[in-house]
Formats: sequence, structure tokens, C-alpha cells
Amino acid sequence: MVAERVRTRHPSVEWYCPQLPPSPREAMAMVAAHTAAWPRAEMAVIGSSLGGFYATWVAQQTGCKAVLLNPAVAPARDLSRHIGQQTSWHDPAESFYFRPEYVDELRALDAQARSSDPMPERFFAIVAKGDEVLDWREMVGRYPGSRVKLLAGGDHALSDFEDHLDEVVAFLQLV
Repeated sequence: MVAERVRTRHPSVEWYCPQLPPSPREAMAMVAAHTAAWPRAEMAVIGSSLGGFYATWVAQQTGCKAVLLNPAVAPARDLSRHIGQQTSWHDPAESFYFRPEYVDELRALDAQARSSDPMPERFFAIVAKGDEVLDWREMVGRYPGSRVKLLAGGDHALSDFEDHLDEVVAFLQLV
């Protein structure tokens, strides 16, 4: 939905939505390399679940705006139970191996993000109380002073995301 919105209504925006590698360190290095020359004042990121954690890290490193959709706030803790062969959420036919060292990489990224000046006004989190994977209280607590839209129900996938898309685009001030 976001890709289509950007393509049709904001064609001057450079869209970058890669398939990230399973290594958190490699994933963020890839994003950092691709966006290194982007103007920070106009750059923005959107992430859901682990992508929300990554979007937080990118925003903390660059100073850009970020929209976080049911963001993972303790992925090292939560994903340590999933070491081994995993299937891709977007395509169950694809699989990858989640290695033990990736948990340490997540801890390192989390420490970097938390040690940066948070600038809470740059964050907009959409959090569903009905998220069946992550605790909404932890998500809200991770972004004090930030704009948070707390949904009474919902689910981890934010199945009603289309209802929030205009608000997301308005927050990011796409041109």
C-alpha cells in the first residue's frame, strides 16, 4: 500500500524497500550504505515489527522521521527463542537460518539506538492493543513523548493499515 501510494502520488520520492538479510548488522549496514547520500531532513523510514526496531535505529542514526507499526522493542529477548531454521513471513516458501550471533547484533543495535538523542517528535507509532505477538504496553513505553496512536483492538499485522495510511503520509510530509 505504501509503495503504491508513493508511486502514484509522490513520484519524486525515492522508494527503497529491500529484502533485508537475516543478520541485523548486515541489514543496517546495507540500509546505511544505500541511504548515505540522502538528505536527512527529507528522509523518512517506516517499519513494522522488527522493521519498526530497524526504523528506530535508522532514525536515531540519521535524525530522520520514522513511522513505527507495532514495533519490536526488545527483539534480542524475543527472537532468542527462534534460533534455527525459519520461514519468511512474507513468503512461507522462503526460509533462512537465524543464527545465535544475530541476538548479539540486535543487542548492539539497541544499545546504539538508546544511547542516541531520542528526539521523540520524529517518531509516530501505531500500536494495536490486540497485537498477538508483542505487548502494546512495552511498545508505548519505548516512545515517551512521541506521537502514539493506540488502537483499541487490531492485530500484529495491522490488518486495517489502509485506514491509517493518510495519517502516516501526512506525518512524513511527503512531497
